[in-house]
Amino acid sequence: MSALRIGPYTLPNRLILAPMAGVTDQPFRQLCRRFGAGLVVSEMVTSDVRLWNSRKSRLRLPHEDDPEPRSVQIAGGDALMLAEAARANVALGAQIIDINMGCPAKKVCNKAAGSALMKDERLVAEILAAVVAAVDVPVTLKIRTGWDRQNKNGITIARIAEQAGIAALAVHGRTRADLYTGEAEYDSIASIKQAVSMPVFANGDIDSPHKAHAVLAHTGADGLLIGRAAQGRPWIFREIAHFLETGEQLPGPGLIEVQHILLEHLAALHVFYGDVMGVRIARKHVGWYLATLPGAKEFRAQFNRLDNTDAQRASIREFFAARIDAEEEVAA
Repeated sequence: MSALRIGPYTLPNRLILAPMAGVTDQPFRQLCRRFGAGLVVSEMVTSDVRLWNSRKSRLRLPHEDDPEPRSVQIAGGDALMLAEAARANVALGAQIIDINMGCPAKKVCNKAAGSALMKDERLVAEILAAVVAAVDVPVTLKIRTGWDRQNKNGITIARIAEQAGIAALAVHGRTRADLYTGEAEYDSIASIKQAVSMPVFANGDIDSPHKAHAVLAHTGADGLLIGRAAQGRPWIFREIAHFLETGEQLPGPGLIEVQHILLEHLAALHVFYGDVMGVRIARKHVGWYLATLPGAKEFRAQFNRLDNTDAQRASIREFFAARIDAEEEVAA
């Protein structure tokens, strides 16, 4: 795979972990980076720096031991506040600032942020110019293809972004009105890629090596953003990178490796968040890891009642031991 540049940074490959609130925290970012993501982007942080004193916001801000280049996503609808948030994040160690104009969540859009901004092209231009002028690091942008299917203004927004000096653009192949329903469409991403000369990343429903290859071919995109497909499956980056490089399908991890990855992820969550919050946050990740394994639903019901780190670890070991034994019996 050819190298991809964002400003002064050359990424090792074209695969990027998409920012997801409540998911792409530091433990998960480090794991995905180790499994081959060329860049990982932090969870969305509000542009209102007055709200950064909460524990939740502090944990989302840049951390010194994050893999470089450190990319932080900010969200808001006020140009001056976004510029201030960008400066503050750079002061804390951010090396790339990503602006969210792609989130379709009501609580974000109702505040005229996220993909709601795409309705107001003048405000988009004002925000992008303010943030680019505020910092001396690359600024990237995440958008959707438009507000709804009748108002696909992704090309217009992309051109505004390029004129403002945005270093790279990620496009989710749905409109704001689509939320996460239906299938992502890639024709609009291909059209946006044709309309601008900055790097364009395709996003939406990229959940396998074959799909990654097909989306790159169809859109001509410079890179791929992978989000929900990495939940409980951080090794998807390893599998896609291998396929794009060799054309060969890498076998998925066996039960022993999955157990090892999950226990390591669990330990990192417990350390990062502390026991109480770590135990709570671990529950959703465990659900994602085990989703396709037999007996996962019943296991989750009892796992979600556990309230300490040791019990969680012991329970995971027990779950895998039973399945590894059953696998060995079948093999014998």
